[in-house]
Amino acid sequence: MLHQNLIAGEWVGGAGADNINPSNTKDVVGQYARASKDDTLNAIAAAKASFPAWSRSGLLERHAILRKTADEILARKDELGRLLSREEGKTLAEGIGETIRAAQVFDFFAGECLRLTGETVPSVRPNIGVEVTREAVGVIGIITPWNFPIAIPAWKIAPALAWGNTVVMKPADLVPGCSWAIVDILHRAGLPKGVLNLVMGKGSVVGQAILDSKDVNAITFTGSVATGKRVAEASVAVGRKFQLEMGGKNPFVVLDDADLGIAVEAAVNGAFFSTGQRCTASSRLIVTEGIHDKFVAAMTERLKGLVVDDALKAGTHIGPVVDASQLKQDTDYIMIGKQEGAKLAFGGEELKRDTPGFYLQPALFTEATNQMRISREEIFGPVASVIRVKTYEEALAVANDTPFGLSAGIATTSLKHATHFKRNAEAGMVMVNLPTAGVDFHVPFGGRKGSSYGPREQGRYAAEFYSTVKTAYTLA
Repeated sequence: MLHQNLIAGEWVGGAGADNINPSNTKDVVGQYARASKDDTLNAIAAAKASFPAWSRSGLLERHAILRKTADEILARKDELGRLLSREEGKTLAEGIGETIRAAQVFDFFAGECLRLTGETVPSVRPNIGVEVTREAVGVIGIITPWNFPIAIPAWKIAPALAWGNTVVMKPADLVPGCSWAIVDILHRAGLPKGVLNLVMGKGSVVGQAILDSKDVNAITFTGSVATGKRVAEASVAVGRKFQLEMGGKNPFVVLDDADLGIAVEAAVNGAFFSTGQRCTASSRLIVTEGIHDKFVAAMTERLKGLVVDDALKAGTHIGPVVDASQLKQDTDYIMIGKQEGAKLAFGGEELKRDTPGFYLQPALFTEATNQMRISREEIFGPVASVIRVKTYEEALAVANDTPFGLSAGIATTSLKHATHFKRNAEAGMVMVNLPTAGVDFHVPFGGRKGSSYGPREQGRYAAEFYSTVKTAYTLA
């Protein structure tokens, strides 16, 4: 079966490409059509044509569609979680967990449809009333990455539709399956034709057509820094609203007074689960010297017990890297780390398993400095570096010494240090005695510096991007 693109309410074919399982490269997850430039332009035209009616549609209509979508995703969590694990390589438990989160996102924004508010205020002039309301922006271009193939599409599509926008959706070419499934569910839930359009394919074709179109009123993008800059440049050129979520080089600070067990579990989870392929991953472990050796020894023992294998196998803790290109990037950085003088304390070897896949043993570096490339550049794999520091003040300075600012964490039993870190860590999200990765669906997500640009994603703060404010005056 060829999974087709959805354009103007119709499934449209085209040349197909195989979706390959990174746990077993002999397993073809499915065939998915690749859209052409003309397909993409047709999708944009359909979204533009459907915007006037959808933006003025009834709140209960939007609520019902999003709620129905949430219910179906949740009912199919095992099936969709398995699809996610097959196409991206997360463990089955992680795949099902992410699918549940997608359902929760749609449920939350179904509720937001019924919580849309404005305000009425008096004017400073007599006999004049003022209304402040939010309205839909227009056609939203959505470009998503491969590492969260169902959650990120959900948290972009759901608020876009809730506030009355129409959508042209382009998922990552590596993982079209989950996006296709979400779009299919929304389509069958009763979305009018043209409100949601799916165009799968290469960024150089589909993504570029979205960037070049003056009929796309806003673009929300999650991906690499380099592509994010291109989105920004193209959007500024046409005066388009844009939102960027890009990289991270997230610090996790471990102080001498930390609970060692909590610190190790948070570090292992944040650095290596989901194969380290999270923008919120703890890739810099900044450890004060009093606990440094104990922490490294405990980390090494914990890593020895982790099972790297097929994502669908029971007992697997870490699945494969997503593809050959990412595996090469990871192993290249491991070599760079060695050349820079860091000590590879554990792992870093390519692994062979029963099925052909992109398996990599988690890599832990010690004796790293914050100036090494492995400490400055985002690797996006199961690779973490331990940086030894003397004091809390030095740890905080090293944590903030990065061009990124997405997430930061600290392990400590000191209320003083935890409070100070929350206030002074230069990151959009701060975790105390928790992994830097792992956030709730109903609160803001995003960072600062080179990690993010524009309004936050998720929760009620999503209104800042997916709607525009109107102020209306009336003479009594």
